[in-house]
Amino acid sequence: MKGGFYGLKVAQVSLILIGFVCLAVLMLAWTKTTLLTSLDPPESDLSYLTPEIPFSIREAAGTKDVSQNTSSLRVDEKDFVSPLSSKDLEFSAIQSSAENEHHQYVNSTQRQDCNFGKGRWVIDDARPLYSGLGCKQWLSSMWACRMTQRTDFEYEKLRWRPKDCDMEDFTGPKFLTRMVNKTLAFVGDSLGRQQFQSMMCMITGGEERPDVLDVGKEYGLVKARGARRPDGWAYRFPSTNTTVLYYWSASLCDLEPLNVSNPATDFAMHLDRPPAFLKRFIHKFDVLVLNTGHHWNRGKLKANRWVMHVGGVPNTNRKIAEIAGAKNFTVYSIVGWVNSQLPRYPGLRAFYRSISPRHFFNGDWNTGGTCDNTTPLSAGMEVVEDESIDPVAAGAVKGTGVKLLDITALSQLRDEGHISRYSIKATPGVQDCLHWCLPGVPDTWNEILFAQI
Repeated sequence: MKGGFYGLKVAQVSLILIGFVCLAVLMLAWTKTTLLTSLDPPESDLSYLTPEIPFSIREAAGTKDVSQNTSSLRVDEKDFVSPLSSKDLEFSAIQSSAENEHHQYVNSTQRQDCNFGKGRWVIDDARPLYSGLGCKQWLSSMWACRMTQRTDFEYEKLRWRPKDCDMEDFTGPKFLTRMVNKTLAFVGDSLGRQQFQSMMCMITGGEERPDVLDVGKEYGLVKARGARRPDGWAYRFPSTNTTVLYYWSASLCDLEPLNVSNPATDFAMHLDRPPAFLKRFIHKFDVLVLNTGHHWNRGKLKANRWVMHVGGVPNTNRKIAEIAGAKNFTVYSIVGWVNSQLPRYPGLRAFYRSISPRHFFNGDWNTGGTCDNTTPLSAGMEVVEDESIDPVAAGAVKGTGVKLLDITALSQLRDEGHISRYSIKATPGVQDCLHWCLPGVPDTWNEILFAQI
C-alpha cells in the first residue's frame, strides 16, 4: 500500500506541475497582448500624431537660417495628407499673417534700399501728372513752358523707371494720406523752389484748391517791406493737416548782417552753421529736403556781399577760400549738423538732393550759352552707374542718417527739358539752361522722394 501510495502521488505531482507550466505560459501570453493593446491610441486620436517629415524637409530645416527659406519648408500633399485640428488651422493663419508682414517689410526695405538713380527713361502717354496751363495757383509763369512760345512738349511724356525696383505711382491722395499731420520742408536755392512748386502741382493735380491754407506767417515767411517776394512759402491741406513749405537758402548756410543798421552792409556767410530758419523750425519737420550748388561762384558772392566765416570769424583757410572748397565744406557741415539732430527728432526723414545739372553749350549763361535741343533723350536714355556722379553729395551723406536724393545722372540726360530761349517775354541772346520746364524733370525728383517716405 505504501508503494502504491507513493506511486500515485508522484504521478499526480507530475500532472500538477505540467498544469502549472501550461497555465503560466497562457497567463504570460495574455498579459503581453493586453499591454500592447493598451499602448495603441484610439482611432479618433490618430489625426493628432505628427507624420514623419520627408527627408527633403529635414534637410532644409538643417540650414543656418530657415526663416529666409520659408517656401522650402512647405510640404506638398504628395508627401502626406493629415487632417488638421483647430489649433493647427490657427497656427497656419498666424504663420500666413506673419509671412505677409515679412514680405511687406522686405518690399519696404527693398524700396528704401533701391538705387532709384539707376534706370532709364520711358515714354508714358499718361503723363504729365498735371497741366502746365492749369496749375496757376502754385506754378510761377516763368517756369510754365505751356504759357510761352514753346510748341514741342514731348518732354512731358517721359517717366523714370528704376532698374532693380518698382517705383510707386504718385497720386495726390496717396501723398496726403502718407503725410497726415506731417510737414514736408524744402530748403535750398531756386531749383529747390522748382521742386516745391512741382510738388504742390502734383498733389493738387494742377487744379485750383481754395481750401488750401497759406500758413507762411507761422514760419515767418512774409514779404518784408521793399522785398520782391517773401523768403519762402508754406501751405497746409486742412483735410489731412499736411503742410508743404519752401525756404530760400541759396548757400544752405547761415547769413548774418555785419552791421544791422547799414542797409548796404556785408553779410557773414557762416559756412559751418545751418540757416537760422532751419535751426528754429527743424523740430516741426517730418520730411526735409536740402540742396545747394549753383550760387557758389565769385560773382554771386560779390553781388550778395557774402563774406566767408568759419568758427564765427572771417575765414583764413586757403583751401576753404576757394569756391569749390567752401561749397564742399558747407555741404559736409550742414549735412553733419542735420545728422546730429536726428536722435532728438527720430521721426524726421532728411534728404540731401544731389545737384541739378546745367546744359549750357557754346558758352555760359552770360556768354551766349544755349540749349536749343528739343529732341528727348538725344544724349541717351539710361543710367548704368551704381554710384552718384555728384561725389560731394554722396560723400557728405555717407555714414549718416541723411539720405541721398540722387537726381543728377538721370537729369543729365534731359537737356531738352530746360526753359531754353522760351519765356513769356523772350530776351534775344539769353537762354535759361539751368531751370526746368514744369511739368517736367523736377516731377521725377518728387516721385523718387515719395517712394522713400
